[in-house]
Amino acid sequence: MTAKIIDGKLFAENLRGAITGHVARLKSEHGITPGLAVVIVGEDPASQVYVSNKAKQTAEVGMNSFKHELPADTSEADLLALVEKLNAHPAVHGILVQLPLPGHIDTTKVIETIDPAKDVDCFTPANVGKVQIGLPGPVSCTPLGCLMLLRDHFAGDLTGKHAVILGRSNLVGKPMAQLLLRDNCTVTVAHSNTQNLADVVRQADIVVAAVGRPEMVRGDWLKPGAVVIDVGINRVPAPEKGEGKTKLVGDVAYAEAAEVASAITPVPGGVGPMTIACLLANTITTASLINGLVPPSDLTA
Repeated sequence: MTAKIIDGKLFAENLRGAITGHVARLKSEHGITPGLAVVIVGEDPASQVYVSNKAKQTAEVGMNSFKHELPADTSEADLLALVEKLNAHPAVHGILVQLPLPGHIDTTKVIETIDPAKDVDCFTPANVGKVQIGLPGPVSCTPLGCLMLLRDHFAGDLTGKHAVILGRSNLVGKPMAQLLLRDNCTVTVAHSNTQNLADVVRQADIVVAAVGRPEMVRGDWLKPGAVVIDVGINRVPAPEKGEGKTKLVGDVAYAEAAEVASAITPVPGGVGPMTIACLLANTITTASLINGLVPPSDLTA
């Protein structure tokens, strides 16, 4: 068996096409142009690239893009003041503060200052709670992307599937569990202290790997025919490409897993492209809710 490749890059491209249509509709029917504000503090190269991509894709789908680049020595008070200003800005429907922040800034305080109505990362306690009980609102971008890929693969019906999630982070593992429960999966959340981890994973119809450990999940951990969503993005040495060269790998040993699974996301090109597309989807959701409109069902959980 060779697994079907779940092409997140293609799915994200189609999703951005749908988002472009929803933006045009909001403009023409309601006079609303969704606006996304991204704030970055400091010079972290990976964050700089990521933020530039967000700004570029925001503009490409017809939204307003507000980019705020602050020096690394920006005070906590000044950052909080900017967030409050964006909270009050009527043209801003989504606020994203790029993490990690410099050590002198209290990340929790910054997150809790963001207006939950504009929290497109779904980090605020209010929005985490809404996901928990199924109320309308934004959903964590990466789990939403994973859910969209799974719904597409299973033709919209995940009922009765046993999903094992590797990782219990607030960013991926916990919200992913809530979303899969909502879609009628039986969910097991496994982590570094789980006993007989490989045996637990072998029970899964769906494996979502989000542990940040390169190629930890081996092919013989999988039940034949399982569907694998690999959230991991790890840079590892690649001596075969030359001295000092590196490559990206996931949390799953791809070549081994592809011989056992029925479908799998590659790294890169799987979950990664979905994250920014879902950030844009969340901005449509928040723009709709702020204006008393029902968010498009194809962009929500």
